[in-house]
Amino acid sequence: MKEIYGKKLGMTQIFAPNGLIVPVTVVEAGPCSVLQKKTAEKDGYEALKVAFLDTRESLKNKAELGEFKKANVSAKKYVREIKLDNMENIEVGAEIKCDIFAEGEKVDVSGTTRGRGFTGAIQRWNSARHRMTHGVSLVHRAPGSSGANSSVSRVLRGMPGPGHYGHENVTVQNLQVVRVDANRNVLLIKGAVPGPKGGILKIKSAVKA
Repeated sequence: MKEIYGKKLGMTQIFAPNGLIVPVTVVEAGPCSVLQKKTAEKDGYEALKVAFLDTRESLKNKAELGEFKKANVSAKKYVREIKLDNMENIEVGAEIKCDIFAEGEKVDVSGTTRGRGFTGAIQRWNSARHRMTHGVSLVHRAPGSSGANSSVSRVLRGMPGPGHYGHENVTVQNLQVVRVDANRNVLLIKGAVPGPKGGILKIKSAVKA
C-alpha cells in the first residue's frame, strides 16, 4: 500500500514514446512530513500522521505549533493520516515524497469536486427536459412526476430533484502514473482527476488494478 497527498496544479498533454498525445493531470505530490506514528498498542490501529504544504505559523494554534516543533517540522497547512507498507521503518520527521510511485503504476485518486450550489434536476441528475412545443407551458425544465398521490401520498426518499450539487468526495480508480519528477515533487497522471485547480488530492495504490 502506497499513499500520499498532493495538490492539483492543472492539466496538460505530453507525447508518449509511440508519438501519441497523452492528456495528463499535473499533481504536486508531497513532500509529506511525518508528525506522528500511530500504533495498534496505543491507538488501536496503525497509521502515519503527516503534514502537507507550508504555511505561516500565525495561522496555527499553540497545540498545532507544539506538534510541529516536537517533530522538527515547519508549519504546514494540512494534516492527514495515511497508511504505507513498512511503516515501522519510517521515523517521525521524515519526508514521504512522490518517488514512492513508479511510472506505469496504477493509482486511485480521491478529491472534492467543484461545488455548484443549488441546481435544478436537469443539471444535477442529467434529466431530460419537457417538449419545447405546444401544450407545454412554463415547465420546460421542471421535474416531472414525483410519485403517486393516492397509495403512497408522499415523495419517496431518494427521488431525484433539485438541490445542492457538487462539493462531494469522489474517487477515480485505475489511473496510470505517466511520469514521476522527484526533483520538483510532481506526478503526471493520465486523464482527469476530481476537483478544481488547487484542490487537495489523495493518491494511493489502486485497489482493483
